[in-house]
Amino acid sequence: MAPPPLLRLDGVRLTFGGTPLLADVELGVLPGDRIALVGRNGSGKSTLLKIAAGTVEPDGGEVFRQPGATIRYLAQEPDFGDAPSVEAYVAAGLGPADDPYRVTRLIEGLGLRPDARPNDLSGGEARRAALARVLAPEPDVILLDEPTNHLDLPTIEWLEEEVASIRSAVVIISHDRRFLEKTTRATVWLDRGRVRRIEEGFGAFEAWRDKVLEEEERDLQKLDRKIVREEHWLRYGVTARRTRNERRLAGLHQLRADRRNARRATGTVEMVVGDTRESGKLVIEAKGIAKAYGTRVLVENFSTRIQRGDRVGFVGPNGAGKTTLLKMLIGEAEPDRGTVRLGTNLDLAFLDQKRASLRDDLPVSEALTDGRGDQVMVNGEPRHVAGYLKDFLFQPEQIRTPVGNLSGGERARLLLAKTLATPANVLVLDEPTNDLDMETLDLLQELIANYPGTVLLVSHDRDFLDRTVTSVISPEGDGRWLEYAGGYTDMAAQKRGAQAEARKAEKAAAKPAAGAPAARPASQPSAKLSFKQKFALENLPKEIARLEAAIAKAEGEMADPALFSKSPDRFAKLAKESEANRAALAKAEDEWLELEMLKAEIEG
Repeated sequence: MAPPPLLRLDGVRLTFGGTPLLADVELGVLPGDRIALVGRNGSGKSTLLKIAAGTVEPDGGEVFRQPGATIRYLAQEPDFGDAPSVEAYVAAGLGPADDPYRVTRLIEGLGLRPDARPNDLSGGEARRAALARVLAPEPDVILLDEPTNHLDLPTIEWLEEEVASIRSAVVIISHDRRFLEKTTRATVWLDRGRVRRIEEGFGAFEAWRDKVLEEEERDLQKLDRKIVREEHWLRYGVTARRTRNERRLAGLHQLRADRRNARRATGTVEMVVGDTRESGKLVIEAKGIAKAYGTRVLVENFSTRIQRGDRVGFVGPNGAGKTTLLKMLIGEAEPDRGTVRLGTNLDLAFLDQKRASLRDDLPVSEALTDGRGDQVMVNGEPRHVAGYLKDFLFQPEQIRTPVGNLSGGERARLLLAKTLATPANVLVLDEPTNDLDMETLDLLQELIANYPGTVLLVSHDRDFLDRTVTSVISPEGDGRWLEYAGGYTDMAAQKRGAQAEARKAEKAAAKPAAGAPAARPASQPSAKLSFKQKFALENLPKEIARLEAAIAKAEGEMADPALFSKSPDRFAKLAKESEANRAALAKAEDEWLELEMLKAEIEG
């Protein structure tokens, strides 16, 4: 017998204006659930989480929260109130029976200062503090609204591990595909006021969604054809019995009403970059540039050459100096040492992650044009702001809406519209994925992939980087930056290979034991693999496959919603085994990679 839900929404309804935002929505959260809540910007995802958390009252329906169950909600914008310190803010989220040590552990794990004033924190630090407050009590249900916004990659990877290890049921809204793929086991799709659910993680969602939309379109086409047949009968076949005619006429009216009320899927954003002249072949050349603030070195002796058509990604922890390096490369900041040479005919368009170029008091139309009339030039042709904004899914009635009243996703789309309307042959995009829904991200990825100019992109979205960039610039510590060919996954693989090489060199350089033959220099590998190395190389793939199968089996068993309530000891044992197997898998993969590289070096 399935356990009772910790949280359940039945027939929830909410209307803003004329069109229902939520119509008879149902959502159940069982112990151990890992749910991705997905949908277009403006579909009501955040509102649904607020209803579940109890901060918004629906117009109708029921919200059931299991008595005694604890629910914690991470909002997109944390409210620190008058908390005097980060430690006090996080501790305020604990209940009487909660372990106060978790406050210390999470603050340290997230790299926060416990005595820092919450209102002085940067965007990334504020997000980490809010996460610590939500996670510290180990609640029964955690509701996360865009938890990866403003987080750097190490923190996102830490959060993935934390979500995998906790016992809480989790509902997540996120635009980060890879984060959702790694953390969820069920997907709820909020679309046109209603929800559909599949008992699979986000990795299976997009193919399923496309199939559902294709079936809907076929059904609407069938309805259109049926209406045409009935209208033909109405004109030419009303000579039969009156009772049957009245019934059939009423049926036609109902068909028309069904067609009129059918809500098609929200349209897609139409993106095009303002056309301009072609830049010179060389866009940016940096030689030995460096930048420091006091004793803190952000960039040391960095050189690169960026040519027309390159798409370069910048990654690294918050505070590593990504934005500083980017600004030096585009000429907005002077290096302490070294030179930067910009190419000819450069026209830059800059997307600021802080949305600083949008004034909250301006209406949407004036924010787009900077108050210069009601037209915008796109590819040398004038477009009325209403038509251009419609390409970015803004309704005509929103043109006079103050920017301050827009949602995070709407602000992101407006800034994107403004940036792309600027004639440019170099796009500089600083965290462009924040607050964008996945469909808009798909189109932005396609635009960048087909863009004839040059793109400089700062992002923490691993999937987005993999799909868009041709090289990645990453910090290596002490102000050193290296450029890697390919996307984020390619960079990670190259780093693992370099680490394996470094470990091999360290072993080769180590002093031999007394009486043992001297170790060969790293540059002179053994003429052949030893028997032990050959055996490992042949058998490690089998061990890797065994560990992957064991992890999949354990996670499959843990996916049973009834397991935790029925046998918490078994759940804990499986979680521990899975964690140990993951560590063993990482070690085996590193060893296999090291041996493969050694084999390749020996074979020339």
